[in-house]
Amino acid sequence: MEKKQKLICLKCNVEMEKMDVQFTYLDRSFHHKVLRCPKCGQVSLPEDLVSGRISEVEKLMEDK
Repeated sequence: MEKKQKLICLKCNVEMEKMDVQFTYLDRSFHHKVLRCPKCGQVSLPEDLVSGRISEVEKLMEDK
């Protein structure tokens, strides 16, 4: 049985929750659900999102 790990915000010491977050880069935006502190808004970006979707958006925007 797989145990779900909880991520705790180091600043607020509260459990981060999965929330829809808007990302903006070079005047373009997209939404994605990521772990976010409900108190201060700090986000935790998973490696697959950073190396995948965000990287693709950066390349597309910089090529224009």
